[in-house]
Amino acid sequence: MNDALMLFAVAVPAVMLTGLAKGGFAGVGGLALPIMALAMSPVRAAAILLPILIVQDVVGVWAFRRNWDGYVLGWTLPGAAIGIVLGYLFAAQVSADAVLGLVGVISLTFGGYRLWRERGHVVAAAANSPGWVGMLCGVASGFTSQVAHAGQPPFQIWVLPRRLPRDVLVGTTAIFFAIINWAKVPAYWALGQFSHENLVAAGLLMPVAILSTLAGVWIVRRIAPERFYTAIYVLMMLVGVRLIWDALV
Repeated sequence: MNDALMLFAVAVPAVMLTGLAKGGFAGVGGLALPIMALAMSPVRAAAILLPILIVQDVVGVWAFRRNWDGYVLGWTLPGAAIGIVLGYLFAAQVSADAVLGLVGVISLTFGGYRLWRERGHVVAAAANSPGWVGMLCGVASGFTSQVAHAGQPPFQIWVLPRRLPRDVLVGTTAIFFAIINWAKVPAYWALGQFSHENLVAAGLLMPVAILSTLAGVWIVRRIAPERFYTAIYVLMMLVGVRLIWDALV
């Protein structure tokens, strides 16, 4: 299988997962980059996915543009900026295998955490925890988002216990990740990952992202998601183990 066919063999299902996540299956998008990293550099995979994520963010931000929490964004976004810089420095200074291994660890941890949550367990900050805790969670979110587009768990640890109204929570989350996705653009540009080839790949995958987002909205209203989520998170952990293995051997 040549490189182009291999790229799309892993990229199409990965982008479908990001679309399903935006369409209502929250969390499943975390598997997208680990799947693509099975066939290419994780930094390249993240760069191809980034323009797609930015386009997908538009819908959420527009829909909830009047519903957001300034206190949450005011503390988490500065921390996320620090985390993005740390993620960039990590990717720029270490080997491709080290990045691959870290993506594997993040995938394994993310999948395990989500399975744990599905069974009623939660790791969370106190509902009245101070802003600096939110900033630290923002640092973690920015770092994992920069490396693996997997910034939701650290963000949720601080934000969910605050019990924001539903629309405010959705809007704040949408705006937070829309801003940090744009903030990641200079880092990927500096890493030399916005090549013509990568941008063309992102453009070709954009219709898949849009259609799968619409499909996610349709599907989430018609099926019980429990088994679907369980399968995705188990697969995420298995892919994480495979990436760690590939990085070590």
